[in-house]
Amino acid sequence: MITDLHIHSKASDGKLFVEEIIQEAKKRNIGFMSITDHDSIGCQTQAKQMAKEAEIRYVTGVELNVTFSHPQYRENKAVSLDFLGYQFDSDNKALESKLELMAKYREERAAKILSNLNLEFKQEGIPPLTADDFRQIEESVDGVLGRPHIADYLVKKGIVKSRQEAFDKYLVKCDVPKYPLYLEEASRLIRDSGGKLVLAHPNDPHGTSLVSLTKVLSEQTQIIKETMLPYIDGVECWHKRNDAETTAHYVAFAKEHGLVMTGGSDCHQKPVVMGTVDVPDWVANQFPL
Repeated sequence: MITDLHIHSKASDGKLFVEEIIQEAKKRNIGFMSITDHDSIGCQTQAKQMAKEAEIRYVTGVELNVTFSHPQYRENKAVSLDFLGYQFDSDNKALESKLELMAKYREERAAKILSNLNLEFKQEGIPPLTADDFRQIEESVDGVLGRPHIADYLVKKGIVKSRQEAFDKYLVKCDVPKYPLYLEEASRLIRDSGGKLVLAHPNDPHGTSLVSLTKVLSEQTQIIKETMLPYIDGVECWHKRNDAETTAHYVAFAKEHGLVMTGGSDCHQKPVVMGTVDVPDWVANQFPL
């Protein structure tokens, strides 16, 4: 059975609507899946129903961005880490309320980022972004507004040629801190709604991961042992940017500590990579019906 427990829809920073994801999953013979949008669970009811109709087993999902620090690294300065929540009640009011608050903050953050961008544009003689530009960015989003949407708009305006260039040239420099959700609260929100919390792509060299603290795998798992084990239920062991050493290391670590093991493509955009990560069949057994 093909399993993919890490897929993003247009409700966060993916390119495809939920119905397109389910149709594509059916074409690719995916048998077990989860849509895990960033800080958003608005599509979960629709996804569950459409997956059921397509005869695909589905588990609720979300990807939460967590503010994390460790006294031995980066002088205890905070970094961002991603955690995946699974099998929670998508109608849980506490979870819904927190994510609504975070979505509101994202809009305020985006406005501040645009203000910072305009300062950069002024220095370069580029016309500033207006309130109408901000409105168009918001209208391009089906769910939670984030920097990728701003990046795509800068491409559309012809200011940059690609999303990556937008980040490299402007969006890293013009960033504003994200909503400070801490691990203890993230864990409580997911567990209190009946779910499991899983550390996402811990050794992703190009993503939000423990690589921001250390590239040494043994040091990464030591950090998890020291600070995360009481709050997490699992680790994402299979990911599109994992090498064989990373997967083997985290599978061994998860087995040693009795953690759930998950995996997925982290599919955001075209070309579609859903179902291309070789996740073992038995992973589905960790999520009983």
